[in-house]
Amino acid sequence: MAAMEIPIGKIYSGYMSTRVEFSGTHFRRWHWSHTVCFLFLMGALTPVHHPRLFDRQGQPKPAFGAVIKELQEQPRDAGASRFFGMHVVDEETGRGVPLVELETVHHLRYVTDSAGWIALDEPELMGRPVFFHVKSHGYEHAKDGFGFAGLVLTPTPGREAVIRVHRTNVAQRLYRITGEGIYRDSALLGKPVPLRNPQGTGQVAGQDSTSAVLYRGRIYWFWGDTTRLRYPLGHFWMAGATSDLPGPAMDPNQGMNLEYFVDEEGFSRPMARLGVESGPIWIDAVCVLPDEEGQERLVCHYAHMKDLGEMLDHGLAIYNDETQQFEKSTPLEMNQLWRFPGQAHPRRHRDGATEYLYLGEVFPTVRVPATLASLTAAAGWQAWTCLEPGSDSANPRFTRDAGGKLEFGWREDAQPVDIAMQQKWIADGKMQPEEACFVPLDVDSGKPVRLHRGSVAWNAHRQKWIMIAGQQGGTSLLGEIWYAEAPTPTGPWRRAKKIVTHEQYSFYNPVHHPFLDQDGGRVIFFEGTYTTSFSGNPAPTPRYDYNQIMYRLELDDPRLERARD
Repeated sequence: MAAMEIPIGKIYSGYMSTRVEFSGTHFRRWHWSHTVCFLFLMGALTPVHHPRLFDRQGQPKPAFGAVIKELQEQPRDAGASRFFGMHVVDEETGRGVPLVELETVHHLRYVTDSAGWIALDEPELMGRPVFFHVKSHGYEHAKDGFGFAGLVLTPTPGREAVIRVHRTNVAQRLYRITGEGIYRDSALLGKPVPLRNPQGTGQVAGQDSTSAVLYRGRIYWFWGDTTRLRYPLGHFWMAGATSDLPGPAMDPNQGMNLEYFVDEEGFSRPMARLGVESGPIWIDAVCVLPDEEGQERLVCHYAHMKDLGEMLDHGLAIYNDETQQFEKSTPLEMNQLWRFPGQAHPRRHRDGATEYLYLGEVFPTVRVPATLASLTAAAGWQAWTCLEPGSDSANPRFTRDAGGKLEFGWREDAQPVDIAMQQKWIADGKMQPEEACFVPLDVDSGKPVRLHRGSVAWNAHRQKWIMIAGQQGGTSLLGEIWYAEAPTPTGPWRRAKKIVTHEQYSFYNPVHHPFLDQDGGRVIFFEGTYTTSFSGNPAPTPRYDYNQIMYRLELDDPRLERARD
């Protein structure tokens, strides 16, 4: 039919195959469903009852132009209404679940953002029934009669659907801490987001393992190798950021407003270059200790690497508050590496009259008085051990009391005893399982759990030391996370409960942040690195892979009962 001029464009119409187009940029496309027209005005989809616009012959009514103008002038979130919003929520808590994958029969794959939203904008899927497979690490959707876990939805622009999943994890997945597009879909849908920069900061695409400490009224965060979008290689000399302490400006349930240390391009810059020409720098044992004048200093242990498996040198570095960089302080000999177990998260704890700094890959195996001078000194370091002086792990001679009971203790004259040693001695018949202090049993299967990296901390709610640690060689190689309790930092750690699982995916180097604890320690928060590395999985999760994910654990959860000491 001929076009009619109206104040905002032109109209073309035909019954049942009605098409409406406007000149200029106001109109994008039109979709007709039942008796509702969906008109894209100013980038937003507006539903309008068909009888308001057309007569029974499909011709525009005289008031058509006025109706369109009225709709155009209504306030709306421009662009948001063109999407079909899919919100995946935990059926128990009602909270949105991050990292849930929805996949169509023809393998279009979508992943929820940190609030559990997907903003779907697929023309081929709109207005027709579509089956979505639903899967997520530690969460599950009900299966139908044929065993398919998923559901049928009819995506419709401007509409929303809620998808409820059952959490099999004990811990709750909260959000992604680092990377791009953290609350991408929420923002596209016009939903409120808790971050100042919901798409991410520091131009960071991915970041490896974290260390975090309280320093000068802020939380200081440090990460390993850091990637960017501009090129496959980023930088390899530790990234850094700060954030507010928990309070009105920062709720650990919602997210971290990270303020990165950046270069002139706005990309996260190295924090520990330490003058090296080549090779990555990794830091661990990040802590705050008083110097000889009583001033708190931020210090770390560094390792200068040739590659993933070969270390060139190591030592201590101190943070310079003026340059906002770590600087080399004390080079160490390679035979002193035992003092700094890999990826250690130190804890300060008083034993008798002395406050010590405890370090270990999971459980503390070394300690030193908690001063900067003691950390840099050659003497004064103690090992947690049951070995006689001069004995080693290959040919152990154990210290025992008069009754033959194995004796562990803090000593300066013997080698530290870690998890791997105890497990090997048990396997070789040199140590009885009940004599070990670092080999907890799975409360569900009764089998020993081989732990790999983690942290321990005192918990006021439980009045116990608690552990969050990963497992080596579980149902995934490095993706299973466990919880345990003990009366002292060195145990004995007898029972453990799995709290997070991953299907053929890694979640390594987890760490609990005690400074985020809530409700007197009843609620704790921990994070880890989500990555395909070492998993054998050929399909990295978009945006999430090689980034940090935060979890929440409620320590009064009845599923933890058998893990309590």
